Amino acid sequence: MFRKKVTRKQLIEFFATVHACTVVMEACAGAHQMARKLAEFGHQIKLISPQFVRPFVKSNKNDFADAEAICEAASRPAMRFVSPKTESQQTLSALHLVRDSLVRDRMKTCNQMHGFLLEFGISLPIGQTVIVRLPAVLAEHQLPPRLVVMLERLHAHFKYLSEQIGELDKKLSRQLAEDDLGQRLLTIPGVGPITASVLAANGRWQAIRL
Repeated sequence: MFRKKVTRKQLIEFFATVHACTVVMEACAGAHQMARKLAEFGHQIKLISPQFVRPFVKSNKNDFADAEAICEAASRPAMRFVSPKTESQQTLSALHLVRDSLVRDRMKTCNQMHGFLLEFGISLPIGQTVIVRLPAVLAEHQLPPRLVVMLERLHAHFKYLSEQIGELDKKLSRQLAEDDLGQRLLTIPGVGPITASVLAANGRWQAIRL
């Protein structure tokens, strides 16, 4: 039994010197990069989702208790493991997380503009109509100057977010172009760059016959 707290650097150095074995880790931050590194030494890597490790933690959460829980979880015959992600998959995942955040921010900005206008008796169709019609609305209605300034800033922020989302879409397309799996996913009828990149990033493509 090896029971010692080590740094990531020391862990890599340790596994570089031992015979090929099975290494089980919790699929948390940094686990995928570590999995790729240890696989270079010939080890078989198995990752377990934190939600499947948690039930096996028997004491207060600490590194040793977590390690014991991971070993206990890995010993279960029916345990489901997570496939280590490639650098390309992690890059796609990061791009999507940022893109999703920007899309939510853009929707929030649009809804704020709708809400502020509605409070002053101006009702516009739900959606991005407010972006197109805002200049005309501000010209037609006498609204408080400070409200006008705020609406104009929200309008500019919406456009900025749209530009950023467009740039990320281009990055996703370029990342897919560099990835063999991404190119194969794009051959599926009805699957565009966004869907293909999501499938490639989270590994759900494995359920699809390519």
